[in-house]
Amino acid sequence: MKAPLYNQAGQETGTIELTDAVFGAKWNSALVKQVADAERANRRQRIAHTKIRSDVRGGGKKPWKQKGTGRARHGSIRSPLWKGGGTTFGPRNDRVFKKIINKKMKRKALFAVLSAKTKDGECVFIDAVTLRQPKTKEFAKMIKNFPTMQGRSLALISSGDKLIERAARNIKKLSVYKANELNVLDLLQKKYALIPKDAIGVIEKTFLK
Repeated sequence: MKAPLYNQAGQETGTIELTDAVFGAKWNSALVKQVADAERANRRQRIAHTKIRSDVRGGGKKPWKQKGTGRARHGSIRSPLWKGGGTTFGPRNDRVFKKIINKKMKRKALFAVLSAKTKDGECVFIDAVTLRQPKTKEFAKMIKNFPTMQGRSLALISSGDKLIERAARNIKKLSVYKANELNVLDLLQKKYALIPKDAIGVIEKTFLK
């Protein structure tokens, strides 16, 4: 399939031939959701942690004898029934949220999202990105040449483009990702994608195996 190719000035210079397997795949909503949910779960940080009765300090002594007081039977003042006791069914940081998705499913879902964005005109293909200095001002000026990139967007770079990465990382609503680390969740969270010509080759080399 073919897509329009632009230069840094935002001018269409021609077309680029895209691999149908990557940018012309069929949409599969069930698969995309499954992979996105798995990636979101794998990024989840386990911060909240409550103490159960065995974690709360104190409570080693039985508060009163078992029989003869007329009161209910209790073995510890750190029971969840008591003030200052443990928490029942609270969040724990030892809970495992990780989900495993095989490589073929990840790859197929990634191609489906890339294809959908390309079909909807949300992927901007550019011949090259060259900056004289790693200045945010220069990269922001280039981005303004593409009106669609003013919203939530991402820019792909090859692994060696340190100059571009430094220039683009401080721009609001723009995220920079390496092409060989692209994933479904990052694509779905951004509306538009700026894809240089060399990044297309990295994507095909990395995921078409």
